[in-house]
This record gives sequence, structure tokens and C-alpha cells, in this order.
Amino acid sequence: MLGHNITHFSSRTGRMSQAKHKLFSTILVLSVTFMVSFTIHRTYFKPLKLHYLEVKNAKQPFPASENEQKITDIYNSMNSRITNVSFVYINRTTSAKNSKAILLDHWKKYCVGDSLTIQLDMFDYIGKKKIYGGDFLRARIFSPKLGAGASGIIEDLNNGTYHVHFTLFWEGKVQISILLMHPSEGVAALWRARNSGYKNIIFTGKFLNKTKEVHTECGFDLDSQEEKCRSGEEGENFYCIKPLGVPCEAFISVKSNNRPHAYLTDLEKRLFIRSNIAAVIPQNNGSIDVLKCQRNSGEVKSKCSVGMSPPFPGGYFLNNVWHPVFCNLSTYEPQSLVDKCFSKKKIYLMGDSTIRQWIEYLPSIMKDLKFFNVDGSGWHRTHIAMDMKKNIYIQWKKHGHPFVTQSFFTVKDYTSVPQEIDRLAGGANTVIVIALGQHFRPFPITLFIRRLLNVRKAIERLFIRSPDTKVIIKSENTREINTDVERFSDFHGYIQYLLAKNIFHGLNVGVIDAWDMTVASGSLNLHPSKPILKSQINLFFEYLC
Repeated sequence: MLGHNITHFSSRTGRMSQAKHKLFSTILVLSVTFMVSFTIHRTYFKPLKLHYLEVKNAKQPFPASENEQKITDIYNSMNSRITNVSFVYINRTTSAKNSKAILLDHWKKYCVGDSLTIQLDMFDYIGKKKIYGGDFLRARIFSPKLGAGASGIIEDLNNGTYHVHFTLFWEGKVQISILLMHPSEGVAALWRARNSGYKNIIFTGKFLNKTKEVHTECGFDLDSQEEKCRSGEEGENFYCIKPLGVPCEAFISVKSNNRPHAYLTDLEKRLFIRSNIAAVIPQNNGSIDVLKCQRNSGEVKSKCSVGMSPPFPGGYFLNNVWHPVFCNLSTYEPQSLVDKCFSKKKIYLMGDSTIRQWIEYLPSIMKDLKFFNVDGSGWHRTHIAMDMKKNIYIQWKKHGHPFVTQSFFTVKDYTSVPQEIDRLAGGANTVIVIALGQHFRPFPITLFIRRLLNVRKAIERLFIRSPDTKVIIKSENTREINTDVERFSDFHGYIQYLLAKNIFHGLNVGVIDAWDMTVASGSLNLHPSKPILKSQINLFFEYLC
């Protein structure tokens, strides 16, 4: 189980130097105090053969990277913690309706700061108690009238029983929500399907040769004997079938679509009908009245700054404003920090549309910030905004492959996040914010692991030449309930959230835990609402000041 216990990814590279061994251990340690909307039953099974890492009929342009052993070890460690279960009958899988939630803490009164524990006993559809864990669960407490919410920590006892731990952060009537996102049998199916190959998404490349326009198939693993054009870096190779009579230099743009393909079996697909996703686990607890008692006085916290590792949960919403529990915010109105902290700053937002939201939101609190018209079309073009009075420059640029969108975008200025970081000199006035995840969900997890390791190496190189550069990691967030679970389930996002949290562990970076925020608020939107955005940016501003 990846749970409240500290779990380690063990290194198998015994001949590493002491310094590299220390770095590798830092990367591999799952040292989080576990949240959790998802728990993994500890059942080992033979690691999958990563056949999709070998591209047929395409000479590898780079020698085997030292990352490859790390990637394999991280993958195998995570793989060994996924529930290895199969099923023949749907009625033997976990049923939210038949499962039971029991309050273990019965007190005469509940005070702010107290803990609350709910026991979950999971049953299948015929009423039989489950004997193993691994269900993908999501838990939170909330008070709608107060605009309040906080995530819960889920402890898997590996026998069909879970303990869900909450901290009562605010005064008032508190409600409890526990959802079965996917049963353990569905978790096993999704993990196997995800790591079976690259066929869920099809990429189409456009080549322009004078007046001739040709479209060909592109991707990470092309099952074709034809000649290919390659782009990419350090093992992150992306290929397009080369059109006859057209040079590779004519490759100009690319788009993608969902391929009519599935690794899930027809039986497994039945686990993911809409009524089975995010199903409510019934409870008879009602609301809990929380009082402001004297015995739980708040401790003095340090100012929020880079280098801190947020716990889980790392905060809570009250009045639709995020309150960190691990550090102190100087203000909850970010616009008050603009004059103090943003003058002469160059801010580079690198990633997906969840970080593009920032540059779209910032003009509402930075009144002199104006967009600069950059050539290109579509939401995925590079966005630039400037404040000429305060000498502020802000840029959003999409991350490298995979970038999933149905409209063509140019590849001529298309680079990965590690490449973008390596191009920056850095300095006290340089700020980098990185957000990766959503576009990686339809692909094998090793692709995401490799990218994170390369991003970490680029950040380390940046800190060597410019240790005073500010780097912020914004984690992945939850998204809509979608029946296309094989490509976009939050289970995939949660695994990526855990990996990112631990691969970047130990770096002197700021962390904005968007997963915690969106679970706490009950958000079911790829692009979170303005109160969540404002809270993310407020913490970002605090890291800069």
C-alpha cells in the first residue's frame, strides 16, 4: 500500500557514486504523509515488459541514458504496489452502495483542531466483505455555507477496510463526503491498460514542401516499416512517417485525436459506466457541529517560502480562500503584493492549459499588464503579457510532446520543459513555474517518469549557474468525471501527482498543491474556478516576496 506509512523506492544501482546514490534515494523515496484519495494494495507481481520503449526500424539517436535504470526501478516499484486482481463477474467487484462508513470518534463535542476517523468496510455487489484493498477513493469534509473544504487521508488496511482521517480545521457544521472513484478491480485494469502501449492517441503531422501539403502519422511508437523523421532529446523521441519525396525539414505542425482503440476488455469497460464512477459511499453520520474551543490554539508558522514540503492535507478552504497549514501567508489579497514583489520580474509559465489559466487571470489583479500579440492562432500559441511601468514580463508556453489537441500547432518553436529551462540564464528576477500531467495521462507512465527526471536534471543545472532563480512546481489537479477513463481518469492523474511530488523532493522549489486544493473544494473541472486560481496565485505571490 502507498499509505500513511513512509514507503521507499529502492535503488538497484549499487555501483553509483555516493553523491548519485543520495540523489537517487531522494528521488525514489515516497516520503509523503499520505493523503489520500487512492490507496494501493501491496501485492507484488512480475513487472510488465516495457516493449513500447523499443521503436521498430528506427535507430536510437541517443545512447542508453543513465536515467533508464532509474525509470525502470521507479516503474517496477509502483507496479508492485498496484493491486493485482482479476475478475470474472461484475458482482464480485467493490460496490459503493453496499459498503459501510462508520464514525469511530464519538465525542460530546468536537473542537477546531480535533481529528476525526471514519472506518470504511467495503463489500461487493452480492454483499460479501472484500478481503483486499486498492480501491481508488476520494474523501473530504466541507461546509457549503462557509465556502469551506479539506481533503482526508485514507489509510488502507489491505483487508477491505480503510480508515479515513480528517482534521477539523474550522468552526461550524461540517459534512463528510467519501467517494468510490474506481473499485480495486478497475484500478488494476486501468494500470495494465495504460502501460500496454501508445495506441490510445493518434498524432497527425503536417509537412509543407512549397505548394505541397502532406499529412502522415506521428507518435512515440510507430508500427511501420517506412522511413521516419525524428525529433526529441535524451531518449524522448517523437517520430513521423516521412512522406515520399518530402524532406524531414518540411515537418511544420502536428495535431492529435483519440484513436478508436482500447486496451481494456469489454468486461473491464463495464466497471466504468458513469453510475460506477465517483459513487457515493452511504453514511449515517449527518453533519458534525465543530466548536472553537480554547484547548486547540494555533501554532506560530513560518512565512511561506520555497524549499518547504507541504504535508497532506496542506491546507483548507474557508470563505473560498485557501489557508495553508504549514506556513503563514502575509495576505489573502494577492494584488497587494504586486508593487512589492513583481517589479523587474521575468516569469516563465511552462506546461499545460491549467497554468495558461494563470496568465489569463493575472490581468484582473495586475491592471497594467497587457498582452502582446504573438503570431500564431489557437489557445496553444505562446502567450506573452507585459507591464511596461513595472518592467514585468510574463510568458506561457506549452510543454513538449505529448501535447494532445485536435487542432494543428506549429512544431518549429516547440521545445520540452528541460530545453526551455536550459535556455534561461536565470537570476534573482527570473521565476519559472512548471505544470505537467494532464496531457500525459493517455500514455504509459514511463514517458511521464522520464520527463520528470529530465526536468529535475534541468532544474539542478539551473541552480548550479543561478541558485537564486525561483522555481515553482504546480501539481496536477482533478478534472471532470469522464467515462473515457482509459485516457483521462483521475487515477492516472493521482499516480502522476505522487510521482511528481517525490521526484522533485529535496529541490529548493516552491510547491503549489493543486491536487489537494481541488480535492478539498470538490472541483470536477480540468480548469478550476476563479477562487481556486486566486488561491494558487496568492501562494505563488507569497513565494516570490
